Amino acid sequence: MPSVEKDYEVISELVKDYQHFLEKRMSRFDRRSKKITKAVFPVAGMGSRFLPATKASPKEMLPVVDKPLIQYAVEEAVAAGITDMIFITGRNKRSIEDHFDKAYELEAELAMKGKDELLRLVQEIIPNHVNCIFIRQPEALGLGHAVLCAHPVVKDEPFAVILADDLIDAEPSATKQMVDVFWKHRCSILGVQPVPHDQTKSYGIVATSSVKGDTEVEQVNAIVEKPKPENAPSNLAVVGRYILTPRIFHHLEHVQKGAGGEIQLTDGIAALMQEEQLLAYRLKGTRYDCGSKQGYLQATVALGLKHEELREEFSAFLASLKC
Repeated sequence: MPSVEKDYEVISELVKDYQHFLEKRMSRFDRRSKKITKAVFPVAGMGSRFLPATKASPKEMLPVVDKPLIQYAVEEAVAAGITDMIFITGRNKRSIEDHFDKAYELEAELAMKGKDELLRLVQEIIPNHVNCIFIRQPEALGLGHAVLCAHPVVKDEPFAVILADDLIDAEPSATKQMVDVFWKHRCSILGVQPVPHDQTKSYGIVATSSVKGDTEVEQVNAIVEKPKPENAPSNLAVVGRYILTPRIFHHLEHVQKGAGGEIQLTDGIAALMQEEQLLAYRLKGTRYDCGSKQGYLQATVALGLKHEELREEFSAFLASLKC
């Protein structure tokens, strides 16, 4: 019995030490991060579902009405107060960098021709106070590896991850919603929405339980990558929005690699939740899966109908179609 009691005392001290370690980490967030300033955009994927359109052009540059997908994602981050946009790119993605760069020749021509409104649109693609940082992912080794590539820039700050494929039309923006939730709870947050049960094989799916005294978030008890419908713990899917603590980098560095040496973000998050609280937040807004042709067309129609210059004529055209 004395040995058992001694072991218990040792374990108790270890638990206290680890709790103190976590408190120190979170206090650093309070002192050094008045707000989350960094967002990671993994944009190195091939976009094979949109071939041949994406053979030479990034899927993130596909236009929805008059803006590319990646611009919607960046505008969402800017609306959340984020100032450092970190793009994890690959081959054939140079046009993303060009899109957010200054176009001297184009701006000079627009100014010379008196096209002031178009000039304003071009100049306002990225606000002056926002920084764009581009990191090349040498190989496509999974979403987890893409996030890990951002470690040298993110360092020890909490940060957002935004997947441009998931266009979320919301006010306030989806990322702003999650940033607000993060500062209430000081832990990693997954943006989730329910999906049809037969589509769970396309998403990371979470099992959750209620949080006492808080109806805004749910405790994540398990996360499974793309389970078959019969094996899915729920139909609550992670939909391309994350707020993560920097501890995720440790787990991504040590997680077991999958097929082809890929590092899955889901596996890193599953390891993270063993030592830190992980919450799910049900995003408010309409999500369009623009990684699929169906979702892309739905987004184009929905946002076209909301576009100030187009909605009346476009609405009349849609009404004239005989389906």
